[in-house]
Amino acid sequence: MSQKNKSRPAPWEAGLPLGGVDSHAHLDMPGAFAESVPETLERARKAGLARVGNVFLGPKAYADNVRLFDGQPDVFFLLGIHPGDAAKAVPGDLAAMEQAFRADARLAAIGEIGLDFYWDAAPCDVQAQLFADQLALAKELGKPVAVHCRDAYDETMAILADAGYRDRPLLWHCFGGDETQAREILSHGWTISIPGPVTYAKNAALRQAAAAIDLTRLLLETDCPYLAPEPYRGKRNEPAYLVFTALAVAALKNLDPAVVWRTTGDNARRFFGV
Repeated sequence: MSQKNKSRPAPWEAGLPLGGVDSHAHLDMPGAFAESVPETLERARKAGLARVGNVFLGPKAYADNVRLFDGQPDVFFLLGIHPGDAAKAVPGDLAAMEQAFRADARLAAIGEIGLDFYWDAAPCDVQAQLFADQLALAKELGKPVAVHCRDAYDETMAILADAGYRDRPLLWHCFGGDETQAREILSHGWTISIPGPVTYAKNAALRQAAAAIDLTRLLLETDCPYLAPEPYRGKRNEPAYLVFTALAVAALKNLDPAVVWRTTGDNARRFFGV
């Protein structure tokens, strides 16, 4: 082990109590965790996480990979068609999603769904229609939604307005905006999830927003295997590293890390009903 690796603290060294919740993880992603889910979750528990929300990117991913979580009661599920996959969606996908939600109580929310204009993976109008259709399905099922928005803030807000989503249970996944956007999102009665990049010193706008957001409206996420926080930036992210995001948010808010950990965990349990 290199001296550089030795200098990185283990997440459990923070001593946070059991109760944290990673609201957004991709543990079933091929090549990331699929061969080591039990070990990954054991590290998460050791670090103080009580629950992890695994996000299945479409009904096929759910059908193929749900078995990975057999015997893992600490994991709850989100299921949705990512906007980057909108062009590959096929007739019957939404019906398959509905069937899964009605059959599996571990499915707590529809997501991640939304718009992504950063990557040219699907036409904007195709993304928008799929987003609207999944919002309607969430309403029908009485489930909260987790929204993916990248380089499409105004368009996302417009679709949510058309869908009548004000004051409905909605989580703004992997928030990367500024304080103005955060306050607008909160004014609609929605909730914001803060990812690992809040630990990056140069992310001044995100750090300012995280400091300003009412803690009762805040969740934490890893979005693993992506977006590892400092001091593991550039490495494969995992749920245990949520600790470092919590520590950063606590420092920005001048709060006890255990308070941030416990409160964001309670917020997640209420939001997802888990």
